[in-house]
Amino acid sequence: MTRASRRSKKRRKIIKRKVNIRGKWKASKESQAIISPKVVKYWRQRYSLFSRYDEGIKMDEEGWFSVTPEEIAVRHAQRCVAGGVVVDCFAGMGGNSIQFAALGYHVVAIDIDPQKVEMASNNAKIYGVDNYIDFIVADFLQVAPSLKGNVAFLSPPWGGPSYKMADNFTLDLLKPVDGYTLFQVAQTITPNIIMFLPRNVDVCQVEELSWLSSPPLNVEIEENYVQGYLKGMTAYFGNTAYWGVTEETTSHNIHEV
Repeated sequence: MTRASRRSKKRRKIIKRKVNIRGKWKASKESQAIISPKVVKYWRQRYSLFSRYDEGIKMDEEGWFSVTPEEIAVRHAQRCVAGGVVVDCFAGMGGNSIQFAALGYHVVAIDIDPQKVEMASNNAKIYGVDNYIDFIVADFLQVAPSLKGNVAFLSPPWGGPSYKMADNFTLDLLKPVDGYTLFQVAQTITPNIIMFLPRNVDVCQVEELSWLSSPPLNVEIEENYVQGYLKGMTAYFGNTAYWGVTEETTSHNIHEV
């Protein structure tokens, strides 16, 4: 039996949605800051990354272009209906971990960089959710088999701002290993996976991830906009897919595409 015929018999319904999020922007009266020229444009958008930035948020250079915009992180947390314990596999500055914790989920936040973990812990304290998060300095690929959770959140490194140069961002460009391997490792934790990916990602490859399970997982793919700009794509797998369309429509201005 060919791969195509197997797919035709087993294919699960796939929904792709466009989500336009109205970001909350603030005018800044902050004095000039010492900031790398590489991240100036991200610094100008700092309140879309952390609305409480002025209260002592800490960021390293990589964090400026890798943290999930806050309103999208809120969206991810709201979709975490299978949650209880959420494993944030590449926690970085803690943007997603904070929003999961803000909704009462217990979060296991993992990052291989101890300085990032220290910054993420500081940021969680600013949002008052540090008691809901266990921060771990570790290589996700090494510790995943020993972890259990209700949802795994994957926002792996995209390779820096240069990801925008690719007309078609393929999953093998993700770091530290390709997206197929990352997904399979996450499945050792749970089949309920949320994956935040570049806006130019190969959607067909994202769909193929669902076929790494038997039977194939349900998958829903979403475009995430902030202030009218496409910031990324989110794929929801397993029980995180197909969540309350009525509630989505009323709160996030959804359009099917």
